[in-house]
Amino acid sequence: MSSTLLEVTRAAHEDVERLERLIVKDLQNDPPTAKDRLYQSHRVRNNIDTIIATTEKLVEIYEDKDNARKDEIAALGGQTATGINLFSAFYDRLKEIREYHRKHPTARVVDGNEEYEGLLKEEPVIEFSGEEAFGRYLDLHELFNQYINSKFGAKIEYSAYLDVFSLPHNIPWKLKSTRQYREYMENLLEYLIYFFQRTEPLQDLDRIFPKVEAEFEEQWANGQVHGWGKQGQENEDDPAENMVIDLDYYSTVEDLMEVGPEKLKEALAALGLKTGGTVQQRAERLFLTKHTPLEKLDKKHFAKGSHGTRQNGSTAVSQDINSLKHVALMEAKMKKLCDLLSKTIEQTKENVVKKQALTYEEMEQEREEEETQVDTESDDEDQQIYNPLKLPMGWDGKPIPYWLYKLHGLGQEFKCEICGNYSYWGRRAFERHFKEWRHQHGMRCLGIPNTKNFNEITNIQEAQELWEKIRERQGVNKWRPDLEEEYEDKEGNIYNKKTYTDLQRQGLI
Repeated sequence: MSSTLLEVTRAAHEDVERLERLIVKDLQNDPPTAKDRLYQSHRVRNNIDTIIATTEKLVEIYEDKDNARKDEIAALGGQTATGINLFSAFYDRLKEIREYHRKHPTARVVDGNEEYEGLLKEEPVIEFSGEEAFGRYLDLHELFNQYINSKFGAKIEYSAYLDVFSLPHNIPWKLKSTRQYREYMENLLEYLIYFFQRTEPLQDLDRIFPKVEAEFEEQWANGQVHGWGKQGQENEDDPAENMVIDLDYYSTVEDLMEVGPEKLKEALAALGLKTGGTVQQRAERLFLTKHTPLEKLDKKHFAKGSHGTRQNGSTAVSQDINSLKHVALMEAKMKKLCDLLSKTIEQTKENVVKKQALTYEEMEQEREEEETQVDTESDDEDQQIYNPLKLPMGWDGKPIPYWLYKLHGLGQEFKCEICGNYSYWGRRAFERHFKEWRHQHGMRCLGIPNTKNFNEITNIQEAQELWEKIRERQGVNKWRPDLEEEYEDKEGNIYNKKTYTDLQRQGLI
């Protein structure tokens, strides 16, 4: 029934209006969790893309380049080659409708609203790695390995890389002219764009990047690009100076071969040397100039008519300047994306530092707690709990009784300087923390054994003074860590060091 062009046009307009109402209805709902909010954004993005594709088809129909729409309108009016015949057009159309229903006797009217309402409950498939945790953190491990194994990078930790990857202006511009850095910057920009499109699907990068490019062009013309200055403009007067490769960065011919045949050819041409041969021959010829002045080189290494070097090198210089400009533009786009993802970058740094202090079991437990929290977050937000005294919550999610609060001292805050000024609420939690890993780790950092003598002591200076008194009192009886130092297993049992080590060797704990 939708074989005619006018029917296709009507159905397309109906689809666009339904999708617009669906977007409005979806945005009126307030998602309870970040995961639902991301699903909502992707649903809206998909509906917008569908509207754009449908309207593009409508534009093609209305342009009517093949006059199909015009002919169909004329046919509906009964216009034929012999003249106008309204009754013939009417009965032909009636015959077509009857023939359709004869072939499809069980055809029924489909309510399009039911199909579109189902889109509100749809959960789009969004690809995230485990490290990205559904868009909460960045996963830059591949780019980190590429950075530390390059000449422009440094041997640093992943947490330190998260601080410097958005600061390319700290890298010397000569190292940025290499193919290795250009590939690294392309990969970094590609990942950030892909991550931004997955986490912020309603943001339009096609509108953001033109503004970045316009600002960049103005800054590049004035030599105000951070980390680049007027490198390209300063060397336009001396092409040979710009094209010569700094051989101090290369110790062998094999290292110089990594520059590539085109760079070697441009550098040789800038010096007036022959540019032919294999990559190794070019590198060997250029490497000669590291320790030998050009005046002392054999004439066989020079090209004929080398006086035209400066004229021929100017074209290569302009190409190299355009290459550097392209790298600088990628840096500008990367910085803009880092500004838009600044909150995610900070969360990634905090997560990396936090994971370094946790064991595998603790990380798995935290992940399970986060998943449980996401599932129950919407239910908790729907219920408004009356808690004017700000009492702690019990196992049922409601404030505990006031008498229980006063009996156990849950309102008291205990701070432990040895644990890094960590706060413990309630007497019971405070007493238990002396056997936990946080307090034990703090005592080890101070070089003090975690024994019963140091219970109730939370001040670093007091702990050190007590340890000095114990050592003086013992005199000849020195500290015996095998018998006096305490260890705790996963089940909370306390052993001295000797017993704990013996049980661990036997595989009992």
